[in-house]
Amino acid sequence: MDNISLSISHKEVFGIVGPDGAGKTTLIRMLCGLLKPDSGSAKLLGYDLIKDITRIKDEIGYLSQKFSLYADLSIDENIEFFAELHGVKNFKDRRNELLEFTRLEKFRNFLAGRLSGGMKQKLALACTLIHKPKIIFLDEPTTGVDPVSRREFWKILSELHSEGVTIIISTPYMDEAERFGKIAMIDKGRVLMQGSPKEIKSSMKKQVLEIVTENLRDTYRILTENTGFEPQLFGDRIDIALNDDKDIEIIEKLLSSKQINVMNKRIKPVSLENVFIYMLKGHG
Repeated sequence: MDNISLSISHKEVFGIVGPDGAGKTTLIRMLCGLLKPDSGSAKLLGYDLIKDITRIKDEIGYLSQKFSLYADLSIDENIEFFAELHGVKNFKDRRNELLEFTRLEKFRNFLAGRLSGGMKQKLALACTLIHKPKIIFLDEPTTGVDPVSRREFWKILSELHSEGVTIIISTPYMDEAERFGKIAMIDKGRVLMQGSPKEIKSSMKKQVLEIVTENLRDTYRILTENTGFEPQLFGDRIDIALNDDKDIEIIEKLLSSKQINVMNKRIKPVSLENVFIYMLKGHG
C-alpha cells in the first residue's frame, strides 16, 4: 500500500475498485486486522485498528474471496458452526432470519458442496452476518457468479444496507461500482481517485465519442499513431475522449482517409471505466 488515506462514513456502501493485483484484497485484510501495516494508523468504530483489534473483530464480518464453507455440512450446519465460532448462543432464530433473508430457507438441508456458485455466496454471507456485525467487508463477492445470482446478491446487500450496516466491498467490475455511495479507485497499491461515482465521472471534463467499425484493432492503431487522442478499446467498440465537437470531424476525416468505415457512432456520458483508464494514463 502506498500512503492510502480513506474516510468511510457510518452506514455507507463504500467500494474499493480496481483490476486484479491492484491491492484490493491486501487493503481489506489490513482493515480487518488480518495484516499489519508497516506504518500509518486506522480507526474502525472509534477503535484503534492495532491496539483494539480484539474488540473490533467482534463488530465486523469478513467475506473473503475464497470463503471456507464446509462442503460436507448442510447450510444449517455451516451457519451453526460459524455461530459457535463467534460465540453466538441462541442462534436458531437468527439463523432462520438469515435463511429467509438470503432466500435459502427451502435449501437448508442441502450440503454446501452441492450448491451453485451464487448459493454458496449467499450462504457465505449468512455465515458472515450470524453475529450481527456493524461493518461487513466483502472481497469481490460476485466474481465468478452468474449474472442472475449477481443481481440477487446485490438486492440482498441493498436490503442489508437499509438496515444500517456499513458495507465495504471490493470489485473489479466498474458497472458494480455505480451502485456504491462512494468509491476509491486503486491501482498498484495507491488511490487514483475517490468520491461518489457522480463526482468521479464529472471530474473528467470531456465528452466521449463511441464508434464501431469493421476492424476495431486497425482503427485503434490508426487513432493511436496519427492523433493525440487516447482511444479506449472495449470489446466491440472504441471510446475516445474529446475536447469539443470539432474533434469528431478530425476523427472522421482521418478514418475515411484510411478506408475505415464507421458503422455506428454516438456521443455518450463518461463512464467510470473511461475515467479509470484516463487516470491510469497519468491524467488528473
